[in-house]
Amino acid sequence: MNIKQDIIQRANHVFYIVIFLAVGVVIRLVSVQYFKKDLKGKFWRERVAATLIQRDTVRAMRGNIYANDGSLLATSLPTYVVGLDPTMAKPEYFTKKVDSLGLLLSRIYRDRSARDYTDLVRDARAHKRRYVLLNRRRVTFQERQQMLKWPFFRSSNKVVARGGVLRPYYERYHPYDQMAERTIGNLNAKTGRGLIGLEASFQPALAGRNAVGLVEVLSGGIRKPVDDGPEMRPEPGMDLYTTIDVNYQDMAESALRSTLEKYSASKGCVIVMEVATGEIRAMANLTKVKGSDGGDRYVENFNHALAGRTDPGSTFKLATMMALMEEKAISLNQTVETGQHAVRYNGLKIVDSNGGGSGTLTARQVFEKSSNIGTHLLMRSYFYKRPDLYCRYLRKFHLTLPTGIHMKGEAMPVVRNPDMKGWSKVSLTSMCYGYEMQITPLQMLAFYNAVANGGRWVRPVIVKQIKLADELIEDNKPYIAPDPICSKETARKAQDLLRGVVEHGTAKHINNPFYAIAGKTGTAQKVIDGQYQVGRYYTSFIGYFPANNPKYSMIAVVDNPQQGENKGSLYAGAVSAPVFKAVADRIVAYDYQMHAPIRAKASQPRSSTDLVAGYADDLHTISSALNLPNEPSTEGWVETTPTGRWKGRPTRADRVPDVRGLPLRDALFLLENRGFRVLVEGRGKVKEQSITPGQETDKTTGKLITLTLG
Repeated sequence: MNIKQDIIQRANHVFYIVIFLAVGVVIRLVSVQYFKKDLKGKFWRERVAATLIQRDTVRAMRGNIYANDGSLLATSLPTYVVGLDPTMAKPEYFTKKVDSLGLLLSRIYRDRSARDYTDLVRDARAHKRRYVLLNRRRVTFQERQQMLKWPFFRSSNKVVARGGVLRPYYERYHPYDQMAERTIGNLNAKTGRGLIGLEASFQPALAGRNAVGLVEVLSGGIRKPVDDGPEMRPEPGMDLYTTIDVNYQDMAESALRSTLEKYSASKGCVIVMEVATGEIRAMANLTKVKGSDGGDRYVENFNHALAGRTDPGSTFKLATMMALMEEKAISLNQTVETGQHAVRYNGLKIVDSNGGGSGTLTARQVFEKSSNIGTHLLMRSYFYKRPDLYCRYLRKFHLTLPTGIHMKGEAMPVVRNPDMKGWSKVSLTSMCYGYEMQITPLQMLAFYNAVANGGRWVRPVIVKQIKLADELIEDNKPYIAPDPICSKETARKAQDLLRGVVEHGTAKHINNPFYAIAGKTGTAQKVIDGQYQVGRYYTSFIGYFPANNPKYSMIAVVDNPQQGENKGSLYAGAVSAPVFKAVADRIVAYDYQMHAPIRAKASQPRSSTDLVAGYADDLHTISSALNLPNEPSTEGWVETTPTGRWKGRPTRADRVPDVRGLPLRDALFLLENRGFRVLVEGRGKVKEQSITPGQETDKTTGKLITLTLG
């Protein structure tokens, strides 16, 4: 081997050794920094951080969200991290109070002894540490109030706290748990910003203004404020006052959940809106998911009411009929021959729910029985040659644009017109009975609400006011579109048609004698992979009540019901309409303002056999609670006179009491206290007693007395 080759070989050996050492150093650095707990790689990063002064953000207390009655839907509850600057107190104060502090800390945290806490603070002062974290558990607001009276934390107008630090952190809390969860929304755990619902829609107002200032980053990532001046004091967020009624929301969610479970449906929603103002009283959204146990459960994970676009189905026929009536193209009493079989138009097969035609119907019956063929024939007689005119009416009905509700996430409706890509020879036919379009439940409800409102379209509203403490910042008044969607005559006829659906048509089984419902069923076949699927339905019922004086409008949607006895039992009339009625029944029972006041009747003299008696204090309480005018003016036991007035009833201790007219409870009290054994016959108040009132009790003590109730 010559000298040149020897030098090259040695150089190669040195090169490999250097590479090996470099790789070893890199591996060692990574190991120390991230993996070797015993070498405490992270400890060095924390030591470096401990020398830093950084800018930090203290989040403001987020505003509350209220229901329409003032009850809380969402609020922020503060918790506090407890720390101490042990170098701040003077030596004599520190020596005198440190043992008391240790005892108090041990009592509130219950994880260490008082001696341990005292040693922790003493050691920190001895090493001149400017901040020590006393415990990683955050304390509640109530515990904070106690701590403000402790040594080192107590302050006054003359003396500031001697080193105690209570730094707030806010956690969002929903008093009604998951009720209206998708509507109220939730927060990003890291950033504290609203993700969905009202929390996201009103993020700037709710968030307030965070405070930004200097903090000292200490060991363990603890941040101690360097200055507690005004710039480190955040401004709280504003409060939202919504239109949601927690009682109506509960009614809507319970009725919807019950039906979804009954039919094992995929999802559904219910919206309740006030007709005159557009204020939304309830917005329930439920979706079927698999639980941890493998079973199905329903949760609010998507706002179907606001963003769930789909073919509306037969509920859209109201728009078709109204457009025809506005043009005076039809009479509701004209007859339409739908035949007995399916019909075809430009290759499109059109059938009614029975699989064929429905025979001879009037235009009114076409709507009440929801005949697709009849709707097609009425449209063909006028609008098939005027598709632009029909689409102009849809724009006039506010069906081609979002409602503009003050809430993020509302989907844009997709309603075809001849200028759009995809328009075909059968598009207008499909549209007239609710296909080839994508509309949300809220948008359809706003249209029906306008009909209930006599043709006046009202924008839905869910946040009525925004306040900062008691100061009104924003007041959302009802917005009514300046131009009505139709003439008063057309609105009146449309209301008549909707009432007919419940009286004679596809929803007649929800008709009832107590209050009138008007509305329309809708059953649309679902589109899967571009194909309409038989047996897979989107069912809905939209309407309002009471029909003669509408106060509330509502939509109930049940998507993809599964467990029906036959195809007809999966239609909207059998699935969605009962949800509507269940919610409406409870609202009518709850809202006393919907009922006519009961006129007070003149008091009638009572007969001597219809005696009423009682204890005066009890009768005073009842009269006050029920606002009754005729109260006893005497005390003790009283009875009524034949003229309806009250008079005193003697109850001497040495006489058999008169218990006629008394409730059984009062009669037993009087008799058993005088030594009688009581036998009771019948139910109600005391009509007769076997021993005549007024006899001396010493002659009857221990005797049996029979009371006849009636």
